[in-house]
This record gives sequence, C-alpha cells and structure tokens, in this order.
Amino acid sequence: MFFGSLPMIFKGLWVTLGVTIACYLFAMVFGFVWVTLKRIPFKPFQWVVSFVLEFIRSTPPLVQLFFLFFGLPMVPYVGVSLSPFTVAVLGLGVHYSTYISEIYRSGIQSVDKGQWEASIALNMSVRDRWTKVILPQAIPPIIPMLGNYLIIMFKEVPLTSTVGVAGMLLMADKFGARNWAYLEPYTLVAIFFLLLSYPSAILIKKLENKMNRRFDKKDPTGAKNVKKGVAIDG
Repeated sequence: MFFGSLPMIFKGLWVTLGVTIACYLFAMVFGFVWVTLKRIPFKPFQWVVSFVLEFIRSTPPLVQLFFLFFGLPMVPYVGVSLSPFTVAVLGLGVHYSTYISEIYRSGIQSVDKGQWEASIALNMSVRDRWTKVILPQAIPPIIPMLGNYLIIMFKEVPLTSTVGVAGMLLMADKFGARNWAYLEPYTLVAIFFLLLSYPSAILIKKLENKMNRRFDKKDPTGAKNVKKGVAIDG
C-alpha cells in the first residue's frame, strides 16, 4: 500500500507546488499594494487599511478559504462561485500578503534617510526613486524573511484540500478512502513535506547568515560598505 499510493501522491505533489508558487507570487505582489495603500497621506484612509490588515491577520486562513468557497456564492447580489484553485490563491495569497507587506515596510524603512533626500534633491521621478534607489537597497536584506514565508506557505497549502484542491493531502485522502488504508499515504505525504521543507529551511538559513554578514545589524542597507552616492548614481 505504501508504494501503491505513490503515483497519486506524486501527482498531488505537482499540484501542491503549483498552488504554492501561485499563492506566493500573488502574496508578494499584493504585499506591495498594502504598502502603497498605507503610505497614502490621509489618516482616516490609513486607519481603514490598518483595520483591514489586522482583520485578515487575526482571522484563520481556513475560515477565509471557507468564506470564499462556501460563503461568497451566498452573498446577496454577488453570488460569485470561484474555482478551488482561485479560492486557494486568493485566500492564502491575501492572508500572507499582509505579513509580507510588513517585511517590505521594514526593508523600506531600513534605507538610509540620506538616500531618500538625495533622490529628491536630484529631482528624480517617483518611479525612478523607487526602482533605482529605494527598492534595490530595501529588497536584498529581506530576502531571507521572504524565503521563510515561502516555506510556511508551502506547509499551509494542504488547507486548500478542504475546498477541493487536488494536492497531496487530498490525493492521500482519496487513496485511503478507496483502499481503506490511511497510514501509508499520509506517511508518504509527511515524508514529501519533510524532504522539501527541511533542505529549503537550511538553504534559507545559510542565505540569512550570508545577508547578515553583508548587511550588518546596525547598517541594514550596507551603506558603510558603499561609497556615498553609489546607490544614487547606479
């Protein structure tokens, strides 16, 4: 039974990886949306955005998945039915985008104030200021944290089996129901998660150590290691 469940579990593995990548990319993009919204200089609007962020963070992702899949079609005048894949991407993507937005915020705030002032003094456009000065310095130090959330999301994707996403967990459940043998397929699913998550965690840890050496704690932007004005000139 152990090896008999392997084909179904392996098929579900590719679905799990695909959903993980889709959710993560959505979360990374939408994380920037939250950061942009919170930077709008209008206090009442910022309060609303902060409330929405806290509401999403404080609500279990499983409840959000259930709402999107089972509840949304019953909302008056909306009644939209979403596919399991869409529900997974929206549910987990939006949920983790709220955390990733905080990572982006910390990276942006770590950029030396002089870089902001210099880009403004050089009369750079907002687009050039962000793409050529701020983001190139803000993103590298936060890469390890983003990697950690990728691993976390990979381990959260099995929640989507509750709304019909045919990942490893759902395939194991179907095999178990068909053959009345749950121990082997669930053990195999656990082994696959271990084989993929643990080496990834080690790589992220090494990357984090490398980044800590490059961007020391007191100077997250690495400005001490770069001549003044290099980031602007680049």
